[in-house]
Amino acid sequence: MFDFLGSILNAIMTPLYYAVSGIVLLWHELFSLFLDSASGWSWALSIVGLTVTIRAMLIPLFVRQIKSSRNMQLLQPQLRELREKYGHDRERFAQEQMKLFKDSGTNPFSSCMPLVLQMPIFFALFRVINEAARKGGDGALGFLSRDHAESLQDAEWLGGRIADTFLTSEHLETKIIAMAMVVLMSATQFITQRQLMAKNMPPEALNGPFAQQQKMLLYILPIVFAVSGVAFPLGVLVYWTTSNLWTMGQQFYVIRNNPAPGTPAFKAKQERDRKRGKAPQIDPAEAAAEERKRIAREAAQKRQQPKKQPRSQRKQGPKNTPKKR
Repeated sequence: MFDFLGSILNAIMTPLYYAVSGIVLLWHELFSLFLDSASGWSWALSIVGLTVTIRAMLIPLFVRQIKSSRNMQLLQPQLRELREKYGHDRERFAQEQMKLFKDSGTNPFSSCMPLVLQMPIFFALFRVINEAARKGGDGALGFLSRDHAESLQDAEWLGGRIADTFLTSEHLETKIIAMAMVVLMSATQFITQRQLMAKNMPPEALNGPFAQQQKMLLYILPIVFAVSGVAFPLGVLVYWTTSNLWTMGQQFYVIRNNPAPGTPAFKAKQERDRKRGKAPQIDPAEAAAEERKRIAREAAQKRQQPKKQPRSQRKQGPKNTPKKR
């Protein structure tokens, strides 16, 4: 049974071994033009190149993720109303919630897709580096040759061996570099999630179930990566840290230039537009609130103003005024 499952998993992962190793080797050939091909820097930069390639391919998915996250934030008041209305009937609430998502074009699972799609790449890279570290030329996977695998096995970066892990390495330098990379990987994961919650979520969205999930991920994911990171080869830590830095920069650009309405980032953009002399973007929520206030003021004024009398009544004068004798 386990052999059968292993053969299926191997059949699924083998194309990824070729894809990952092929991209790494292409970047390695490029960096070998001006760096020693056997150096740790050429291999580390090749892994950075793999990260850039994968993340560039995921940009359309990232745009969908941002759009879905914004929609989820803006839908929080409507979801709260549905919860108050159908909270006693879970089935009806689920139906109305899915209808709301469908009508607004929102997929609540889109925010996880970049992470989910990167995981097979992550494990493929882990296996490619790990096999080369343990078996040298005999562990070459994908497009890696024996010479490439042996070069990767012995390559050193910043004093640490790029194919070793914190747990398996006997070199103090590798342990120090690996632990520093684990801390950096976890910190960038935390800062990226915190950036989204602090600047691009409206106040009403910070108390809903979606926000609670985001808060859980804010603290759980860095802990998970910190605990598991000690078993990752140094090259894999380079990949994931670079990916986190890419996400942070990409998210910063989107939040700064296209923030969700009603958020601190949106107000900051309005202020920047005013200073530049540009017409600030109108917040739909604020515009709707101002319109409701205007309608209420006009209604109050109409109630206070006396009714106008017809011209014939004004000529006749008051009906109850006694005639002078």
